[in-house]
Amino acid sequence: MEPKQILKEAEALSNKLTERRRCLHKRPEVGFDLAQTTAYVKSELNKIGCTPADCGKAGVTVSIGGKRPGKVFLLRADMDALPIREESGEAFSSENENMHACGHDLHTAMLLGAAELLKAHEDEINGTVKLMFQPSEETLEGANDMIGAGVLENPKVDAALMIHVISAMPLPAGTVVVCGGGVSAPGADFFSIKISGKGCHGSMPNKGVDPINAAAHIVTALQTVSARELSVSQDAVLTFGSIHGGNAPNIIPDSVELTGSLRTYDEEVRNFVKKRLTEIVSGIASTLRAEAEVSFDKECPVLENDAQLAHSTAVYVKELLGSEKAFSQEELSSPSGSKKSGNSLGSEDFSFVSRRVPSIMLSLAAGEPQKGFVHPQHHPKVMFDESVLPAGSAVYAYTAMRWLEDREKGE
Repeated sequence: MEPKQILKEAEALSNKLTERRRCLHKRPEVGFDLAQTTAYVKSELNKIGCTPADCGKAGVTVSIGGKRPGKVFLLRADMDALPIREESGEAFSSENENMHACGHDLHTAMLLGAAELLKAHEDEINGTVKLMFQPSEETLEGANDMIGAGVLENPKVDAALMIHVISAMPLPAGTVVVCGGGVSAPGADFFSIKISGKGCHGSMPNKGVDPINAAAHIVTALQTVSARELSVSQDAVLTFGSIHGGNAPNIIPDSVELTGSLRTYDEEVRNFVKKRLTEIVSGIASTLRAEAEVSFDKECPVLENDAQLAHSTAVYVKELLGSEKAFSQEELSSPSGSKKSGNSLGSEDFSFVSRRVPSIMLSLAAGEPQKGFVHPQHHPKVMFDESVLPAGSAVYAYTAMRWLEDREKGE
């Protein structure tokens, strides 16, 4: 398969890819509630000549190839949006209270394009390419749900790839950055803390146990874990996103609830901070005569990229796009040589796939600040450069076919 031919075929799909993306963008759905989205994806796959299957609560999967013996390569796109009211001003803006503010509509459109390219070259595929259209990435639950439903089996997956578009990225639109071996997205732990005290009149605090006072001490104390218990080479970000307690200025409430998140790039650091969080919360609450309960509501490990797959993918993407539009993470590293240069700061539940099969994450620049794409992901005004859609489809399809070809050769 010639890379120039795949690019030419992908460019020929440009209008169709844009139409698909805008259709998805107008009617975004969140979490596992993707009835319209999955129906649309399956309809488009049927038009291509594929036979999609439901997988888990709201996932869709389809296999292409299999006419020649070989390995199985998985391509993943997430489909869910965010509960954000859109303010982008685009002519095809969301028609409901949700928004594709993270670019998942582009991911889905690009993977549909890849399906079309792969179907056209099905006789050339040395093995099988499996497509994974995933729900609920934003809640970090969809990948695990599809894994539990067997997405990595029948046929058994040997390697996997994901692409994420990035707006407001200071690289020409269509530039691809291939993450290096090792961690490229932090683990995430969402937690809640319930502090129980004893309510009383605000004029007589000695008659009660103040959970607000305990909460204030806990919030402050937990920030010292990063400052005083981790070394300069260890990273952790602990954020409190909500505090709820009380409803009057002169009443000490019975309880306070806090929620927050923890992001780490290292599993040992992750486990250490979680342990210290529990110990500190318990210790401070006890010292101030209150009781506290910590629960970790959602957990997502770090995303580990396979070093060999990262190297191969960088070669394939350069073959396809040229050295001016394709870079390895190392080539874009900071002058200090930081191994974390180019890493995502947001967590990614593709990490659950990466813990089971060799995996790789790619970033696709989809909007330069100097061209008006100034807002980041998850912002109500974020916009994406749709000109990157053909390149994304081509990268999906070409990388899968080239990897399978190399495995057939024994490389």
